[in-house]
Amino acid sequence: MKIYTKTGDKGQTQIFASEMVRMQKSEDVLECYGTLDELNAQLGMLLTHSQDMAIQPHANTLLSIQRSLFQIGFAISADTTLSESDLVTLEQVIDGIQESLPPQTHFILPGGHSIAAQAHICRTVARRAERRLVALLDAHPVPDVCLSYLNRLSDFLFVLARAINHHHGIQEPTV
Repeated sequence: MKIYTKTGDKGQTQIFASEMVRMQKSEDVLECYGTLDELNAQLGMLLTHSQDMAIQPHANTLLSIQRSLFQIGFAISADTTLSESDLVTLEQVIDGIQESLPPQTHFILPGGHSIAAQAHICRTVARRAERRLVALLDAHPVPDVCLSYLNRLSDFLFVLARAINHHHGIQEPTV
């Protein structure tokens, strides 16, 4: 099977919904797909550090999140298996990480350890993915859990960045 189809050379592509839909590559739905894909790639980069003891306990969660991002993409054009239990699981992970951190008393700047900085990059892409999904809701309604999941994902990535800095004894840069 060849990777190229030659059908997108003129700025169009197709998405797989209940039927094949052809559209311009500049459509908002493709911008959302692209942002979800970018987020997934950035999470993959974060996972390259899975041998680091600050990331290792969260490697399976990050892989699960990558799979969930595909489910959000599926929800835009077809069906999804993303559920409230996926959201609850993510919230429980956030709560568990936060319990191990000192209280946050200032606004935190992205940075610190290089792995924490990567988590912050993922966080900002997750927030953009959320905005892109919101922009689609009128034309492409998706289950509420998809939007909630992206919102919580940015929270997870924020506390993960804090945990990485804490683990490595790096003081978080603050405003």
